[in-house]
Amino acid sequence: MAPSIGSVGDAYDNCLMESIIGLYKTECVRPDPFVKAPLKTVSDVEYATMAGVDWYNNRRLHSSLGNVPPTKFEAAHYDQITAPRPAAQPV
Repeated sequence: MAPSIGSVGDAYDNCLMESIIGLYKTECVRPDPFVKAPLKTVSDVEYATMAGVDWYNNRRLHSSLGNVPPTKFEAAHYDQITAPRPAAQPV
């Protein structure tokens, strides 16, 4: 994989993003001569994008988080750090 020009750490991010955009165009936007394009209007693309982002942020199971969705993991984290702590007992 050849690095792209940019600041430190950008090269692999750019490659990943270009791959995702290419897949997205292939699956959602570019018409296929053998199959009707699944998305015909800008609204169709917007709804598909919103659904994908919603799934990614709220419902996907993330293995490094114990196979729980990111939103549940984040909620549990904030519940843990904001839970009332028992008062210290005087000695």
